[in-house]
Amino acid sequence: MTEAPSSNHLSDSPEKTESSTRAYGRSVGLLTIGVGLTGIFTYAYFLIASHDLSKDAYGEITVLWSAVFITVSTLYRPVDQLLSRHISEHIERGETDVGPVRVAAKIQICLAIGFAITALILKKPLEDGLLAGNETLYWVFFSSVLFYAASYFARGYLAGHQQFGLFTTLILSESVFRTLFALLVAFGLLSGQSWVAMGIVAAPLLSLMVVPSAITRRSRREAEERARVAEQRGTAPEDFDAEVAEAREEFSLSHGAGFVGSVFLIMFSEQVFLNAGPLVVRAVEGVAAAGYIFNVLMIARAPLQLFQAVSTSILPHLTALHHSSDPNSEKEFHHSVRMVLLGIAAFTALTAVVVMIAGPKLMQIAFSDKFTYDRLGLMLVTAGMGLYLAAVTVNQACLAQGQARRSSIRWISCAVFFIIWTILPFISDGNLRVEIGFALTALLLLSLLTFIYFRPKGVEADVPLEGSSEAIEARLAGLEDTST
Repeated sequence: MTEAPSSNHLSDSPEKTESSTRAYGRSVGLLTIGVGLTGIFTYAYFLIASHDLSKDAYGEITVLWSAVFITVSTLYRPVDQLLSRHISEHIERGETDVGPVRVAAKIQICLAIGFAITALILKKPLEDGLLAGNETLYWVFFSSVLFYAASYFARGYLAGHQQFGLFTTLILSESVFRTLFALLVAFGLLSGQSWVAMGIVAAPLLSLMVVPSAITRRSRREAEERARVAEQRGTAPEDFDAEVAEAREEFSLSHGAGFVGSVFLIMFSEQVFLNAGPLVVRAVEGVAAAGYIFNVLMIARAPLQLFQAVSTSILPHLTALHHSSDPNSEKEFHHSVRMVLLGIAAFTALTAVVVMIAGPKLMQIAFSDKFTYDRLGLMLVTAGMGLYLAAVTVNQACLAQGQARRSSIRWISCAVFFIIWTILPFISDGNLRVEIGFALTALLLLSLLTFIYFRPKGVEADVPLEGSSEAIEARLAGLEDTST
């Protein structure tokens, strides 16, 4: 990867830095609102489905959801991040985005085709073993994953160009369209599990309606920018064509594939940690038990989804402090981390008090009285939620310090530990085993990442030089959605 000029555009002048900071603050605020509303609508989808469907039918929906989002997040979020980071970097360096877009498109198409072939070959075991022999749910799973290839590509493109209004519209419209199908079933206009499941496949397809507007707007802006630059430089249109060709050659397929491969590990680990529990319980104890543990883990999922706005915004903030020449920057770096951790501790303590007093009753109000909830299990998941939020915060600090490689090794190690813990019958109760495993793995992950945080020079090659393209990537890495 070629290095950027030694001076960052964002630090050319105090006025420019102040303007960029204000713009970034507005983007964070917009993302916070969008992610928050997305979480509310996603919660509503499962709340409605839980009340309208039987325990087994609802359990199958939760298994379908987990399977879809483990697959799409693992396969497609690396390409989402590839676009977000490298488009932002190229724009920062005053270069065209053609290279990253073309390479990302090739990789995404290959991933989608590879999934389609694999899923068709494994249709029988997927349909019978995972989805209770329900052919409709299989085709919902198959179609959803393919449609999300386009959705995640659009997310990365919009984030890379910092079009956060359309970005927020995209992710919010997905959750709205999904919930609409559950509402239509609740009001009797549609009927049955299949229509509730159809919301999962319709959401990414219908949300793509915002993409033509994004492409049109971007194309018009690029045309105006080319004309302005050509006029300033006194260059001919063919000079720009040469620049585009150079950008395509510079950003190679092997370059993009290497980045996607490294991010794949951490994305896979995240999805195993957050979504594997219901799938394991489904295999061991049946679909009804999977629906139960899915509901319990919503205690962790809802805050995690809302926390994405914080984790998104803190990474560039910490990176700027880490690379600042201000003598107080390192002190501010650690102070920022501590403040977020203190906020997480306070939120976790408040949640624990509420769960201790009225947790089982509140869960039945939210998800119907089909299940009886255990207070101990709810407290374990609450503790795991706090530990996981803290781990995500420390992980962002590690990334700001340039420790991505070391962090990804810790994530995948914890994912393996969690799978082993939940599969092996250390504890006879499968639900309790997942609840304990969630809290225990979160504690282990936090401990391992904290070790890296206090010893960031373990792998010297991972520490980006100030002004390098890797440093720019780290500053811009948070400007992306990790919600679904």
